[in-house]
Amino acid sequence: MIEKYGTFFAGIALFVFLLIFADNFASVANLLNILKQASFLSILAIGFTFALITSELDLSFANICSLSGVIVGMMIFNGLPWPLAVVAGIGLGTLAGVLNGFLVTVLKVPSLIATLGTSSVANGLAFMLTGGVAFVGRWDPNFLFLARGKLGPVPLIVIVLVVVVGIALVFSTQTRAGVHLQATGENEEAARRAGINTRRNKVIGLALSGAAAGFTAVLLVANLSSAAPQMGGDFMLLGIAATLLGMTMFTPAKPNILGTVVGALIIVMLGNGLILLGAQYYVQDIMLGIIIIASVAVSASTLKQAAFSL
Repeated sequence: MIEKYGTFFAGIALFVFLLIFADNFASVANLLNILKQASFLSILAIGFTFALITSELDLSFANICSLSGVIVGMMIFNGLPWPLAVVAGIGLGTLAGVLNGFLVTVLKVPSLIATLGTSSVANGLAFMLTGGVAFVGRWDPNFLFLARGKLGPVPLIVIVLVVVVGIALVFSTQTRAGVHLQATGENEEAARRAGINTRRNKVIGLALSGAAAGFTAVLLVANLSSAAPQMGGDFMLLGIAATLLGMTMFTPAKPNILGTVVGALIIVMLGNGLILLGAQYYVQDIMLGIIIIASVAVSASTLKQAAFSL
């Protein structure tokens, strides 16, 4: 029980602590805000989780998110239909993930190095396209509704998260393709001998990470009504931390979708609570570092294999 659910129960304890000691934490507006912010982080981290499931490390997802957001903002800013911009943003993210997969499986570049390289390229392209200035405008309300809308009292983005989590859970645990992804990550050689196309699965895992980055970019642009070259940068460590924290619960030492979502909720809730408690801004960074180190201590072998496997 402690091994599988200890982190989950710790998150509940943190929630109760903040309910008691943090002013306004229990307000409906604040709780909905936590759910909304956790939704963006969760969707992005789910993509990273899929890459890690195949034992590959994607360090480019945050900058790919930024670049995809810039493409979406630039297209809408220049008067192109927003549905076309949405498709372009998600498509760019997916293509970037496929490129990462090509570098890892065909050119045999370790994923740590390959995705650091594509991350730098994406960052440079985002600044080149924007000139360092965000695209800002009063855009189609139907586009903004994607992230700002509500169905009754519930933000639409939270409903989107529930749908994404449901699809990701079913795909990763109940489909042949999802089982093959997990088999590839757990023991690539054994999976290959069993007739599983491990190279293709690694490409799929990294492509899903890119697609999630592109989809999150669309939602961020819709929420902010702007697109900046570093809009996804803050999600880098947060997304990794959410996934690593998720690996300490439910299926310990293994990346899993539900654990990632709970990890994202805990991290966002912690950041929100620290602000309400009056903690200095740097305290959250310190806590985030502790979470990452503690999580890696539990899952070190998986991460080592993902980062440096050839």
